Amino acid sequence: MRWKGRERSQNVEDRRGVSPKAKLAGGGGLLILVISLITIFLGGDPRPLLDAAGQVNTRAARSTQPTTAPDDESREFIEVVLRDTEKVWGQLIRDEVRGGQNYRPHQLTIFSDSVQTACGQANAAMGPFYCPADRCVYIDPTFFDELKRRHKAPGDFAQAYVIAHEVAHHVQNSLGLMERVNRARGKRDKRLANQESVRLELQADYLAGVWAHHAQKNFDILESGDIGEAMTAANQIGDDTLQRLSQGFVVPERFTHGTSEQRVRWFKEGLRTGDFDGCQQLFNLAYDEL
Repeated sequence: MRWKGRERSQNVEDRRGVSPKAKLAGGGGLLILVISLITIFLGGDPRPLLDAAGQVNTRAARSTQPTTAPDDESREFIEVVLRDTEKVWGQLIRDEVRGGQNYRPHQLTIFSDSVQTACGQANAAMGPFYCPADRCVYIDPTFFDELKRRHKAPGDFAQAYVIAHEVAHHVQNSLGLMERVNRARGKRDKRLANQESVRLELQADYLAGVWAHHAQKNFDILESGDIGEAMTAANQIGDDTLQRLSQGFVVPERFTHGTSEQRVRWFKEGLRTGDFDGCQQLFNLAYDEL
């Protein structure tokens, strides 16, 4: 991927070296336990915990700033990819969505080990995730080492796909596309909630593909092998693949992100078409047609 020396986003906060509060207000220990139980690489989903997150004082969590902000290569890479997403989604949403609606840029926080967010305290084992309560993507860069080593998905464009997927959740949040999932969770129907979560995650994969399509068209970012890197990453973090890795068998009723085949297919479709409106088709298909 061609990224070195390119324009970098200014919407990144580097909180590596900041120690989050040891205790959270109002039952934070339970919140941490729940987060640990739902750990899923690439986009651990904090949205079911928003009720508990209402007890978190976000301003207090952000009051302590790091004494240093390392300007290392991983940070530069993240900032370049983030800037590309800002430019692509800013243009697409302005030109194609709701008669010129403006796009409110997302924030991204780099952290190490653990971090406190408006969705509660999270640890690096979750992998990168998006918190809709503070409209921020959170990434511990060591996840990329895990992606390469444990999940056999190396390469800078595999990492870019991860970032683009999480930014896609911000796009969904900005446009109200998360409401179906929130309604399903409100009905306390776990099976339906999981199915709607799968739709949302596959839509994020599709939107990550749409981003890649337009980033290549506008900025010529792709090099030989890049698309294969993203496909490998999508394949390696499907629910079925992760369940086999962690427990040796697959339980489809517990899927929240989709199978490896589904994740690859919808990313490829977004990449092929670059059509933002095409993401709506995931909400029109029956669950077994995804």
